[in-house]
Amino acid sequence: MRAARLIKMVLLLQSRPSMTAAELARELEVSERTVTRDAQALSEAGVPVYADRGRSGGYRLIGGYRTRLTGLARSEAEALFLSGLPGALREMGLDDAASAARLKVSAALLPSLRDASDTAAQRFHLDAPGWYQEPETPELLPAIAEAVWDDRMITGRYRRRQGSEAERELAPYGLVLKAGVWYLCARTDGDFRVYRIDRFTAVAVSEEHFARDEGFVLPEFWEERAADFARSILRAEVVVRLSEAGVRQLPYAMDRAAAHEALDAAGPPDEQGRVTATLLVESPEVAHGQLLPLGPEVEVLEPGELRDRFAETARRMRELYA
Repeated sequence: MRAARLIKMVLLLQSRPSMTAAELARELEVSERTVTRDAQALSEAGVPVYADRGRSGGYRLIGGYRTRLTGLARSEAEALFLSGLPGALREMGLDDAASAARLKVSAALLPSLRDASDTAAQRFHLDAPGWYQEPETPELLPAIAEAVWDDRMITGRYRRRQGSEAERELAPYGLVLKAGVWYLCARTDGDFRVYRIDRFTAVAVSEEHFARDEGFVLPEFWEERAADFARSILRAEVVVRLSEAGVRQLPYAMDRAAAHEALDAAGPPDEQGRVTATLLVESPEVAHGQLLPLGPEVEVLEPGELRDRFAETARRMRELYA
């Protein structure tokens, strides 16, 4: 623990002209008194750490000292490729590895390039969750992430949609963060499946490693499964008439692919300039919520019960605003 902290302290001082005790304490997550003791220990070990006294003082390395301890550990190298995803790294428990990797890379760079990481961080930031959502980190995510990185089997209890639980032995291949929700892509009984991390109620990571299928490509697998899932839930049809404005707004009100597919298959506009289209939707109830924001730009023709529901909604709104 202390050895790793001492190395990190040297790398920090190597990557910057000087640092105050308060800055080092904040970076190392220790007290300023511990920083003083660590600096003395480094000095006694032959590392030329010099302390400047006074209000503007701090610690610095003298004599152009350069450490050779800049080689990346495997976990650090892997985490470095995810360094643009600070939230995801933190949730997977990899923020320490990424921090160490960035320090080592910074220490190996020329002095004129050492601010490259800060420059990039000020110009790009990824915020994965959708708007109006409070992201929650699944409690078991770090354990599952560790198994994914190490190619180790896991046994997990998984809560199905009906509420019942089942125990499964899984080979965890990869993690996906989609709109603030974490998913596990895993192989079980020879098939690849997708599991929501927040539905795991218990996970045991095995010491047994699994042989990874070299033909598995996570982005391709996810894209295919996501498209299949989006289409699988569209089990009902709704026939609508859309104004020109309704045609433009439809892809923003419902599944974009389904909207474009329906509009592409629609005939030419009628004498009122309206287009009749058949939409694939999850259910009439869901369609009501999706199409209602279009207001008078959409008219539901079928099924009859959905048209009646829109008529009732229109009547109630008329009474409300009369």
